[in-house]
Amino acid sequence: MGQYSDIIAMIGFGEAGRTFASAGGWASRARVYDRLTDAVATRADKMADYASAGVVGCDDAATAVSGASAVLSLVTADKAQSAAEEAARSIAAGALYLDMNSVAPETKRTAARAIEARDAHYVDVAVMSPVQPAGLTTPLLLSGARAAEAEAVLASLGFSSIRVLGAEVGRASSIKMIRSVMIKGMEALSAECVLAASEADVLDEVIGSLDASWPGADWGRRIDYNLDRMMVHGARRSAEMEEVVRTLDDLGVGSQMSRGAVIRQAAVGGMGLNTPPSGLTAKIAAVLNKTRAKEA
Repeated sequence: MGQYSDIIAMIGFGEAGRTFASAGGWASRARVYDRLTDAVATRADKMADYASAGVVGCDDAATAVSGASAVLSLVTADKAQSAAEEAARSIAAGALYLDMNSVAPETKRTAARAIEARDAHYVDVAVMSPVQPAGLTTPLLLSGARAAEAEAVLASLGFSSIRVLGAEVGRASSIKMIRSVMIKGMEALSAECVLAASEADVLDEVIGSLDASWPGADWGRRIDYNLDRMMVHGARRSAEMEEVVRTLDDLGVGSQMSRGAVIRQAAVGGMGLNTPPSGLTAKIAAVLNKTRAKEA
């Protein structure tokens, strides 16, 4: 990779991309493309994001990727495959493609074939916690033939919690996807629980009972956080849960619970509550009001 510049390409510049580039001190080396620059309605805001972070914004993926020594893909789950295919058309031979998206192992293996057909190197990267407030301490799991090389690149960018799992693309994403059965599933289940409890006028009793069953869990605080994440990121989480369903079905274990989480995450995320009110009671009221308005 020494023959290439020190340019880092980033495909996708949402919360994760902004956080990583801003925290790492390498923003000036970053060439970035986000599909939101393609639409008139969102272009100005995304260009402002680029300027605020100090990265070089590009009008297409080809400009961002060409000549870069490493490409960080940070798009929504439903765009991960197309992002890899688009990057493959311009990626330099020998460059690293670090797929940091939350998708099924088979989705990553398909993306890997597109990248490696151009003599570039694909690495499966699983981002194992919310990037805020962790920043560059966010735990990363890596797998793939060039995972050790990717570890060195990511460490040079400031990431400090990296673990290599081996040469098999899909191993890191398997852990991420199966963990999400519980994390994103619990978010959806807890939302369903408190919405029903509120409608039945037994919210305090239900949360008190949960706290008694799991001492120290502080279910009110936990569910408040869960609902907040669903309001802001539910659409993205729903797309990730679609990939979880694919993972479970590929494994042959069934995906009934996760299919329900897809629906609930999408429903809350699609309500337009991107600035959630403070406190669990207010969040519940906001969701129920949106639900009633839709049904009216």
